[in-house]
Amino acid sequence: MDEAEVIVVGAGPAGSSAAYHLARAGIDVLLLEKTRFPREKVCGDGLTPRAVHQLIRMGVDIKAPGWMRSRGMRWVAGEHRVHIDWPGLGSYPDFGLSRSRHDFDDILAQRAVAAGARLREGVKVTGPVTDRGGRVIGVTAAAETTAAGTADGAAAPAAGAGTAAGAGEPAVYRAPIVIAADGASARLALALGLRRDPSRQIATAARRYYRSAERSQDDYLELWADLRYAGTDHYLPGYGWIFPMGDGRVNVGLGALPHRRYGNADLRSALDHWLARTPHAWGLRDENAEGPVRSAALPLGLNRHPLYTRGLLLVGDSAGMISPWNGEGIGQALEAGEVAAERAALALALPAGPRRERVLRDYPVEMNRRWGRYYRLGNAAADVVFSRSGFQPVLNRYVMGSPFLLKTLARLLSNLTDKPSRDMTDHLLNTVVRLVPAPPVRRR
Repeated sequence: MDEAEVIVVGAGPAGSSAAYHLARAGIDVLLLEKTRFPREKVCGDGLTPRAVHQLIRMGVDIKAPGWMRSRGMRWVAGEHRVHIDWPGLGSYPDFGLSRSRHDFDDILAQRAVAAGARLREGVKVTGPVTDRGGRVIGVTAAAETTAAGTADGAAAPAAGAGTAAGAGEPAVYRAPIVIAADGASARLALALGLRRDPSRQIATAARRYYRSAERSQDDYLELWADLRYAGTDHYLPGYGWIFPMGDGRVNVGLGALPHRRYGNADLRSALDHWLARTPHAWGLRDENAEGPVRSAALPLGLNRHPLYTRGLLLVGDSAGMISPWNGEGIGQALEAGEVAAERAALALALPAGPRRERVLRDYPVEMNRRWGRYYRLGNAAADVVFSRSGFQPVLNRYVMGSPFLLKTLARLLSNLTDKPSRDMTDHLLNTVVRLVPAPPVRRR
């Protein structure tokens, strides 16, 4: 029970996606998660059509209770309020979703289990296991509780069978391929010397739930672009959101880059300053809050390389895969998990050696093909525009008054285009991204 063909560390969206697609391919996959479900996670809880597409590919029942559909986005900038419906594309659905991360990750993990993955909760991975040549052949871990057991209700293995039988006792899990989906902490990547690119931005997000009967059933994900540092006239280099949850609550928060001149913002003060502007009838006041303000770091723009080295593949936040355009990370994590699973399954069809290694080394090549130019352009936009003035200069009165510019900008920010192009907006955006030089694929 302590061996598998692939070990996936972390059962967030990236890890559960990888485990699901591996199990569907007939691979023996072990999914290790340090916490126990359900659990809290700092997130906006809003899903774009690109993320919804990945949920459908995983067979998630998005018609079940608890899912809230959105028709599009509402952008607020000064006196301007515009509605932008999700586009009707051939590649993606024409709706988004909202779902609390409290049980969202659990739903994904259970999809992986239903496909055949073995889930161990309460197992904290502490580092990689390597052979004499430095190749990763497994992980060390400590179980937080006695015999973590399996998620499908099977009896927990006895002590020494791979799951620790006592709080904090060490265990070793072995596999020829390991997928690191261990979040922004990137414990496994750091253990192999894979450092974050210091030139790439790290944003910060803060969110809180509020009871709001008036806003909870809204059809649109609302984004505010004109937020300011509390007590100043300086625009916050980010945006605020109000996402309906459909259960009487809304998820309210803001995300911001470090400002080039003023540094990191006090997100709690900025949040209070913003919500004081909202109508009292919306209920976005302390007396209607559920839980404290929670915050988290958002590693942006593919900020850790290489994405594959010595038997270890990085997916999701461990690779800094959050979009530099809008701070979205769930759709990217789900997609990268599927790509990593595909490469791992192909590699395992070959004998250990150079042929298998060649397939695994194609993982960063494929991710660069999908996102390299788009992220490179987004990183430049974050450095030159967003980290100085946020979205306010982009959403000026000319853009807010032009349906074509709004539609084009919305699809750029959310990476929603058909390939090959089906309309003028597709053609324009695909051409712009294609003209960006592809970043080099870094290897080690």
